[in-house]
Amino acid sequence: MTITTTSPPADDISQPAQPARPALPLGWAIVTSALAGVGLDAAFPELGWWPIAFVSVTLALLALAGRKSGGAFLVALVYGGAFFVAHLSWAGRFLGPLPWLGLAGLQALLFAAGAIPIALAYRWSTRTLRGKWGQLVIVPLLVGGLWTLRESIMGSWPYGGFPWARLGMSQAGSPFAEAVSWVGVTGLSFLIAAVCAGIAQWWRIGRRRDWRGLVMPAAVTALLLVTPQFPTTPAGEVTVGWVQGNGPAGYFDAAAPGAMLTAQTAATMPLIGQPMDVLVWPEGGVDSDPLNNLGTSRALDELSHQVSAPLLVNAATRRGENTYNTSLLWPPTGGEVQLFDKANPVPFGEYVPDRWFYQRIAPDLIGLIGREYTPGTNSPYVSLNGVGVGLAICFDVIFDDVIWQGAQDGAQLYLLQSNNGDFRGTDENLQQAALARMRAIETGRGVVNVSTTGTSQAFAPDGTILDELPTDTIGARVTTIPLRTGLTPAVSLGPWIAGLLAATSLLGLLLLRFAARR
Repeated sequence: MTITTTSPPADDISQPAQPARPALPLGWAIVTSALAGVGLDAAFPELGWWPIAFVSVTLALLALAGRKSGGAFLVALVYGGAFFVAHLSWAGRFLGPLPWLGLAGLQALLFAAGAIPIALAYRWSTRTLRGKWGQLVIVPLLVGGLWTLRESIMGSWPYGGFPWARLGMSQAGSPFAEAVSWVGVTGLSFLIAAVCAGIAQWWRIGRRRDWRGLVMPAAVTALLLVTPQFPTTPAGEVTVGWVQGNGPAGYFDAAAPGAMLTAQTAATMPLIGQPMDVLVWPEGGVDSDPLNNLGTSRALDELSHQVSAPLLVNAATRRGENTYNTSLLWPPTGGEVQLFDKANPVPFGEYVPDRWFYQRIAPDLIGLIGREYTPGTNSPYVSLNGVGVGLAICFDVIFDDVIWQGAQDGAQLYLLQSNNGDFRGTDENLQQAALARMRAIETGRGVVNVSTTGTSQAFAPDGTILDELPTDTIGARVTTIPLRTGLTPAVSLGPWIAGLLAATSLLGLLLLRFAARR
């Protein structure tokens, strides 16, 4: 039997689509993926050219679509490798190329593996979704969901995951950032990926003169532009003193015992006599355990008396057989010390998972990590004279659940402590500052982000900068921070949004597979 077909009219968008072939030859797809991967890094700080994220993802999907699993893995590996090697270059600042390339390589492999379901969605949808609108609307939404599912998996596995470079976080300086207060970072990643997939699909189908094919990405983009930040309720204000001591905070900095405590105390002196409700020091600002060292405890008592306010400090603390990275709200009158232990110690930085295995691979590097921090289980929240304060210690800021729990427990502002001493001269601290800004917008809360060596900032609930200190600078500030109550949809619905996107994406992929087999 011979079957003949005729091409549908060029202006009939309801006719079947035939985008089965790859849009680019494999060689060009590899080159495009490499350039697009480097381009995605430019969307994040230091450069912060956020529109490039849309160009990068669109090109990545054009290079991927229409390929079999092996080809999809290859082009995605090139894209992910180019991006993560550029984006995580700060990881090798002092420890050399092995940690940097090891982390970037692992992330690239996971990214490439997560591209295979996207390639399958393209392949199976070609056989089953014969109408143009199915190709131009359903496929981009499914691809956006699968992109987000990959982010969720990479952000939680292995060893707790590494959700540092999610697509949504590239938009900290864009007009789309306010959407995170409604849908969270995961939801923003989904919407960006769906827009890019819509543009790529319109291009692949080949009806580029028919602008109706861009209705979906144009509509989503317009929605992102007009969506205001979800309003939270004003609840007064607090005065926060915060200090960037620029002490010897790096892993390899030559430091005498107590050097960080001395540096932070000296940097605090200009604030003596200024009224404040709390004084905040960064992660590692106290380099001895104030719960077990009487001299350190007395030094904090004296400083708290001098500033007439509680201190929020951070130190490694020992309780029982475990060591914790701990934030301590130190009262001025000898009252109870409130504690929060870092929920997500850094793998291969603050502890070594499966040490027996990695010790055989890189014994010299693994041997440098002598201290093993235990993950904390207490709430990222303290009460400051009746004001709820949300906390996150450095790496914690990239984990949604830590931020959400603080707000759900009653936080009216956030005080974030970090130590960027091991990343001097890189853009790691700027990437982390962008994360802090996005958390302010997402929760509708003021945020003070204090680093040992910079950069440090105070953000208003809408993400605008109230005050800041540059890197490698000794400085101290007193800033009035607005308080807010009420939960944004991102906080109250965040786990449901992520779960719904994951479930519907997997279900959609399975339905396509079933339909394709029939």
